Order: sequence, then C-alpha cells, then structure tokens
Amino acid sequence: MVQKQTRRDMTILITTILYFCLLLLISHLTGKGGNDAFFRGNRQSPWPLVAFGMIGASVSGVTFVSVPGMVIGSDMTYIQMCIGYILGYAAVAFILLPIYYKLNLTSIYTYLDKRFGHTSYKTGASFFLLSKLTGAAVRLYLVCLILQEYVFDQYGIPYILTVIGTLVLIWLYTRNSGIKTLVWTDTLQTTCFLITIVLIIYKAIDLLGMDFGSAYSAVWNNPHSRIFEFDDWTSRQYFWKQFLSGIFIVIVMTGLDQDMMQKNLTCKDLRSAQKDMCLSGFLFTPVNLLVMTLGVMMVMLYNQTGTPLPDIADNLLPGFIASGQMGEVTLVFFTVGIIASAFSSADSALTALSTSFCIDILEIENKERPSRLLEKRTPEQIRKIVHIGMMAVFVLFILIVKSIGSNSVIDAIYTLASYTYGPLLGLYFAGIFTKIHPTDKFVPFVTIASPFICYLIQWVTAQTTGYQFGYELLMFNGALTCFGLWMTQKIKAA
Repeated sequence: MVQKQTRRDMTILITTILYFCLLLLISHLTGKGGNDAFFRGNRQSPWPLVAFGMIGASVSGVTFVSVPGMVIGSDMTYIQMCIGYILGYAAVAFILLPIYYKLNLTSIYTYLDKRFGHTSYKTGASFFLLSKLTGAAVRLYLVCLILQEYVFDQYGIPYILTVIGTLVLIWLYTRNSGIKTLVWTDTLQTTCFLITIVLIIYKAIDLLGMDFGSAYSAVWNNPHSRIFEFDDWTSRQYFWKQFLSGIFIVIVMTGLDQDMMQKNLTCKDLRSAQKDMCLSGFLFTPVNLLVMTLGVMMVMLYNQTGTPLPDIADNLLPGFIASGQMGEVTLVFFTVGIIASAFSSADSALTALSTSFCIDILEIENKERPSRLLEKRTPEQIRKIVHIGMMAVFVLFILIVKSIGSNSVIDAIYTLASYTYGPLLGLYFAGIFTKIHPTDKFVPFVTIASPFICYLIQWVTAQTTGYQFGYELLMFNGALTCFGLWMTQKIKAA
C-alpha cells in the first residue's frame, strides 16, 4: 500500500515537472517583445487560437473540480446559467468590443477616464484589481489544496510553499512576453483539459460496465440530470434567475474584465475579435454540459461501489480518482488536466493584474500625465517589478481564501463577483446607455456604498421574507450603482 502511494505521488510530481517544462519551451519559442508583446501581443494573435484558448481560461481548475460536484446539491441546473452565457458573449462582442477597438485601448478601464473622469477611471481599475485578485485566488486555492492533500503533505511540505512554488512557476513562463505567450499556452492547456475530460468519461463508462448508448440513457434518466427549474421562483436555481444572471456574469467577468479582454484585444482587428468571442460563447455551454455529465457519472460510480458521497461537493471527482479506482493512467491525465486548467486562468490573471496596475494605476504609458517613476526606470523595468509584486500579493490573497474556506468554490466565485463586479456593471451601463454625467469625485463613494447596501438588503430580505438572492444580486448591485451615479449628477446640478 505504501509503495502504491509513493508511486502515485511520484507520478503526479513527474507529470507536473514535464508539463511545466513544456510551458517553458513555449515561452522560449514565443520570444521576447518588451511591453508591447506583454500588454498587447503585438496585435498579431490569430483569432481561432484566442477563441479556443479562452475556453481554458474561462473554465479554470474550478470548473474541472467544482462543477462536477455541483450535481450533488443542485443537479445540472448550472446549465441554465450557461445558456445565458451565449447572449452575454454576444453582448460583449457587439456592444463592448467595438468601443474598445474604436478607442484603441490597452486597458479597458481607460474608457471610464474618457467618459466620466480620472477618479472614475481609477475607481473602475481598482475594482477590477480587487475582483480579479479575489476570484483568481479562489480558483488557484482549490488546485493548490488538491496538490497539497494528495502529494505534498506526504513529504511534509507546508501549504504556503506549494502556493509560492506554483506562482513562481507561472511567473517564470509569463515574465517575458506576457499575453503573447499566453495565447499559445492557453491553447495547449485547453487541449489538455478537454482530452482529460473525455478520457475520464470513457474510463467511467468502462467502470460502470456500460457502452456509450447505455451510459447516455443512464445519465439522461438519472435524477441528478435535471436541468430546468421553473416551479419555485424563490429558489436560487430558478430558471430566469440563472439565465439572466448568466448573461450579466459574462458581461462583467468577460467584457468588463481586463484579463479576458486583454486576449481579445491582441487580435489584429475588431472583426477578428468578434469572431473569437462568438465562437467562445457557443463552445462554453457544451463544454460545461460535458463536465456536468461527468459529475452525474461520478455519483453513479459512488453508488455502484458503495462509497459514501463526500461531505464537500468539490471532492466528488478528485476524491474518487485519488482513491486509485480509475487506475494510474487516469491519475496522470487528471493531474495534467487540473494543472492545465489552473495555470490557464492563473497565468492570465497575473498578466492582466500587472497590465492594469502598470497602465491604470501607475500610468506608465500616459503621455499626457508622465509618471514620475519613469525618471528613474524604463517602462519595461517597472512592468517587471510590478509583475513580481503581483505574484506576492497573489500568494497573500490565496492564504486569506484558505483561512475562510468554502464548500463550493465556484459558488463562492460568483457570489463574490456579484459584489465586486456590480459597481463596474453600473459604471459601464451608465456610460454606454445613458447620458448621466456624475460628479467624478463622488464616484468612489457610490461604488463602495453599493455593495454594502446590497448586502444589507439581502440580509433583511432573507430574515423577513425568506427569499434568497442568487446571482441576480449582480444586476441589483449594478442598478444601485447606476442610481447612485445619477444622484451625484443631481448634487452637482444643485
């Protein structure tokens, strides 16, 4: 038993090392290109490559681990939100991307400077930094926890070293060409993720003693395959809540997110970027349906083998694979898949955070307001220092997330997004669809107050009526922010 455990640990470790070496090779081949390559990819990225790579960046390690486990508590109702994602991606492609390309933006938050003023611009960028650090930390926390539990605990390596080591590896292959490298590494990582999912499903069908047809029928008739919820409007899984939330979650977590938009802005023109965005939107739903199908099959395997379902839903897939019941080959592919999906989201997050901090906060490319930092260092030197600094902040946020914990990481991500991305939604909605001209200096107060008011209203509503807000809280938060901006306009007029 001890020898089997040791062999399993060594398999995971060697697989991780080989995969990382492949990422370093891609980083070397994509070459160096200074800040233009790091921030904009020289505007030369092929749109099909960007579209395919965005699948891996969107799903992340959380989708790989947390989404299969969601079937335990809420069946496959998450697909209702994924259907809404399709319209959300269309909105990003035909409403937001034309604005970004027309203004030739590197950071999408520069739009707020042109529309409302410098304080609004800084506020929007700050909310992105907070949102992305929090969301990306939650995603990477889960993956580091799995590696820690199934490998590094056996060697007495503390969790903090696992986190630091993972982020140092990511920093190593992103430090030179940034987004230019990520367009190619994301393609590799998405490929690994999809191959892994298909192979695990194939192995699950084999363990269940079924062929493809009987497995399809068994999943279709399983109670956990329920997708739609139209009966209980107070439920968090109610269709219209999930569907509308899906639309707005894509708008804010893709269209108003520097991380996701930075890749799209590396395409040579608007039409190419729109094509890659639409393709990504159509692919996202079937990919998640595939992952949730795997979740239902895992529940069937637990029942067939008499194994109790895990107390924490996120352990549904990794727990069964780590038990060795799917064999060592499956473990190898699972390791590759989890690392690929984790790195795909974390590396782009680290690059986008560095980009936003350099351009939006330090303003190293602002010719109208030259940064004093440029008196002593070049823009490329500043970018490299910021990149290392963001890696350190990333570590801190992951440790904070670990101290809080969550039974369902993906639910935690969307709940956090409802609070942190809500103000961004309000700012951009007011800027694009209204003629509101808020008092610039009051914008930070409005955007900070809105999430707190939302939380208070959510708590009071739950206590007095029993109604539970779901992810629709994001829309409410955005509307409240928009109303606050309108009110500051009234104050200015007075």
